Amino acid sequence: MATHALHAKTGVSRRTVIAAAAACAAQGEPGPACATPAEPTPEPKWYEAALSMKRLAESWGDQPYGAVLVLEGKLIGEGPSRVVKNRDTGAHAEREAIRDAQSRSGKTVLPRAVLYSTSRPCPMCEDAAAQAGVARMYFGPMLTDAGAPRSAQR
Repeated sequence: MATHALHAKTGVSRRTVIAAAAACAAQGEPGPACATPAEPTPEPKWYEAALSMKRLAESWGDQPYGAVLVLEGKLIGEGPSRVVKNRDTGAHAEREAIRDAQSRSGKTVLPRAVLYSTSRPCPMCEDAAAQAGVARMYFGPMLTDAGAPRSAQR
């Protein structure tokens, strides 16, 4: 199946489809079955949850950003921006969601978790997501696939 057809069928980003196909080719695996990405299709309800966090932040006069962290179909962390409220330049919504999930779970690393945010995570938030083992990031109303977070320390 061509990458554009697989993209249309699964809703997974074209970049992800191409990367999966390249990985299969490099390993000598056959055809389209190998090219099907393992990542779940992003769910709009989690973007709506991130929007709720954005609205909460705005309600107290903070920056208009929100994020949530999801694992196996369950909300595990919520993050409204608290930059203004807490007078903390590092209290971005994404990092707040990660901290909340870590606090709730008692775990520092959250493998397979998916981060949903109202906007593209900044490099510091992406680094925090990478350090926490977040598997994938989606942002904005179109659920843009930002891929797996990359650490700035690499």
